[in-house]
Amino acid sequence: MTESPRPSFSLRDFIAQIRRRFPWPPIKPPIKPPIDVPDPIDHDTERLQVQVDVIRAAFDEALGKDSVAAAGPDGPLRPGDESDMKYLYRPGHMLVRDGDDFRLLAEFFGDPERENDFTGELIRADEPIPGRLVLAQVPSRNDRGDDVLKTLEEIDRANPERTERGDPIATPDHILYVTGLPRLCPATEPEEPRGPDPEPPLNPNPDAGADVQVSVVDTGLWTAAVTSSTTAWMDDVSPATPSDEEHVDPAQIHKYAGHGTFVAGIIGCLAPKATIEVEGLLPNGGAVHESQICKQLDQALESKKHPQLISISAGTHTRNDFALLTFEMLASTYGLDDGEETLIVAAAGNDSSREPFYPAAFPWVVAVGAVERNGKVCEFSNYGEWVDVWALGRNLVNAFPEGTYTCYEPDNIHNGVADVRHFKGIAQWSGTSFATPIVTGRLAERIGATKEGARTAFAALNSAAPQSPDPKAGGGRIIS
Repeated sequence: MTESPRPSFSLRDFIAQIRRRFPWPPIKPPIKPPIDVPDPIDHDTERLQVQVDVIRAAFDEALGKDSVAAAGPDGPLRPGDESDMKYLYRPGHMLVRDGDDFRLLAEFFGDPERENDFTGELIRADEPIPGRLVLAQVPSRNDRGDDVLKTLEEIDRANPERTERGDPIATPDHILYVTGLPRLCPATEPEEPRGPDPEPPLNPNPDAGADVQVSVVDTGLWTAAVTSSTTAWMDDVSPATPSDEEHVDPAQIHKYAGHGTFVAGIIGCLAPKATIEVEGLLPNGGAVHESQICKQLDQALESKKHPQLISISAGTHTRNDFALLTFEMLASTYGLDDGEETLIVAAAGNDSSREPFYPAAFPWVVAVGAVERNGKVCEFSNYGEWVDVWALGRNLVNAFPEGTYTCYEPDNIHNGVADVRHFKGIAQWSGTSFATPIVTGRLAERIGATKEGARTAFAALNSAAPQSPDPKAGGGRIIS
């Protein structure tokens, strides 16, 4: 007997029949949790606070607690929120010229009318600062005002003619850091590169920069880069002294590590025959007191290996936009203001600001801003009439320590987990910090070829360069 065929069964048809009898509401896509996209302003605020914490922790470890304070953008007050800060400085201390200005400062504190305003005495630091400068520890105020900020405002009011001409009796001992607010560090954290080749590329002329001495004022040199086949263009790079060598734990590359190595590598690519010495002057979270960097620069300028070029990828905004007193004194002592024997090339900073950023803003310093590949000013770069020249500042590639780096900026922390990056002796990085050595390297290349003075070489290089198409650059030229 033959079995009757079984009816065919389709699950799809069965579900369709059920739905015709018992209509369901239309199926909606699953609800996804909202994505928390941070406000860019909030991110800048958070990034700045994280970076200030890095600097403060490094200074506290090296110099003791409370060696860093923040100044607000206006008036003699510390900011309630450090995201509103304008600059960092050393609490309880001022810089003042020796001689008449120190005498005026002593008279201010010794005035009988102020005897109830302060506690303690004006104390000179034991070690003088080059250029006849004094680091003075000041009496503490009795009104709970800031010992430095409020007192400097009162000194300014007592000497209005000096204040009006931008020549104050005393200034804070500012803290210089690798570039500027709201990014105290470079514009990005170091990134893994797409390939092994440096950017800008290696100069095809192996003799470029011959007989040119360059000093890089930065975080020190990771010396393994000098002997690595990955970065063979660093043959003529060295730490200025053994103490300028940067030591890195490959299991945990520390914050700001490799900054000086990267900068020196860019110069080495463009001027392979130049002699490049790296000064480790920014060891504390990529920062240093103004008085300390002055001493170190004095030693570099005094040495027999007198540099024709000094590359500085660090700086600060200042109290009332007054010039840094230490650099003024160095310029006076060593004739830096003519720029022929030694020319300083400095980063314009990364806080999208028109406000002067020193030392770049000095008229005798070459201030370098950052542009994209299309010539537009990078969104992070400072700008203004005080910026002298522009160079590529985005996605440069050069030497960096080997090892593992854990990000700490809010941009690179997702759902509470920080990005972890692995480096094999080279990295990609962005910022005016790295636009600066492009200009330094091209200057070294030209000086080596023409034997011109440094300032003359810059004038010629700049006049031959194309203009940026960005109105924000103010007609400035791009050196590439």
